[in-house]
Amino acid sequence: MRPETPSAPLPEGCASGQILSWTWQRFAELGADGVYDMLALRAKVFILEQGPFLDPDGLDRHSGHLLGRDEDGALRAYLRVVDPGVKYDEPSIGRVVLDKPLRGSGLADLLVALGVRHCVAAWGPTGISISAQAHLQSFYGRHGFMPVGQGYLEDGIPHVGMWRPPERGGNAAKPSPT
Repeated sequence: MRPETPSAPLPEGCASGQILSWTWQRFAELGADGVYDMLALRAKVFILEQGPFLDPDGLDRHSGHLLGRDEDGALRAYLRVVDPGVKYDEPSIGRVVLDKPLRGSGLADLLVALGVRHCVAAWGPTGISISAQAHLQSFYGRHGFMPVGQGYLEDGIPHVGMWRPPERGGNAAKPSPT
């Protein structure tokens, strides 16, 4: 496990009583309990709240996983970063999830910011791709993501491809819409 300590203060509006402990792990490092916790939180949001779909999609084994646990060790926030060349040419952030009671606290912004920071630290100045639920386009826009191509349905939910240009010094060519 690699602890992730944010170097910047928590986003404005983040409830100070809801501080989470952040760790990055590869799939093989998660262990049985970590995989169970990851799938349970994702199922609670992506399946029970949003409708059925096949969550284990074969990409978890090729991803880094950011886990946000509360003081009792319960997983409350999660995202994965799929390695470049697996889903897209560049790294991809996905399965961004925050437990319902924590939504609106500012922790979702911190979660995505840590994901972006991880991509830059791991692969240098590169673009980042996501497949965002359409209603979250402005949320991801706050993090530098721009829409690419037309909207589409994924698992019956409207989505839009989005791309974040690389930090200075990287390849700024926009990927083709898929």
